[in-house]
Amino acid sequence: MPGFSPKAIVIDGRGHMLGRLASTVAKLILTGNKVVVVRTEEINMSGNFYRNKLKYLDFLKKRCNVLPKRGPFHFRAPSKIFWRTVRGMTPHKTERGKDALKRLQTFEGVPPPYDHKKKMVIPTALKVLRLKHGRRFCSLGRLGHEVGWKYQDIVAALEVKRKVKGEAFHKGKLEVAKARDACFKDAKVAKAIAPYQKIIESYGHQ
Repeated sequence: MPGFSPKAIVIDGRGHMLGRLASTVAKLILTGNKVVVVRTEEINMSGNFYRNKLKYLDFLKKRCNVLPKRGPFHFRAPSKIFWRTVRGMTPHKTERGKDALKRLQTFEGVPPPYDHKKKMVIPTALKVLRLKHGRRFCSLGRLGHEVGWKYQDIVAALEVKRKVKGEAFHKGKLEVAKARDACFKDAKVAKAIAPYQKIIESYGHQ
């Protein structure tokens, strides 16, 4: 993990464990990094779905008797559930904690401009590495949907569209690279660009 990055760190939440990812993100934002977490609906929680749903339904009953709009507020969207988990790991009532939370953004799906940016994973938080094979788990997307999140289908449809576009872009990139390699293999072209290629290589580029 970077100590401090001037650019926002974009993390793909798919296949990560909720608590482990949240603790890493909390540490990053407290040390001054900007963090963006995408695909929060595919973050995993240990424990089977039914157990986690019962725990969440119990949490929904907790409210202020005098005036319920004072809180606690029960977020249903996966991005907000993850945001609240991170908030619990920061001193959010101090100025330092408030500033840290301003550096965190969470999204369902991968909205622009993050669909064109390189995304990171956190190996210490990946389900395949941290959860024993055969143990039960559930996703935040399904949990949120069962307790009142209304946009599961819309996010899924947008993700399908994004993946189709991404695949087309990747195929185009491969074709351009193939044509470039074929061009460099041509003796005439290689001879014509040789002096310019030397200048380019002197600057450390290929």
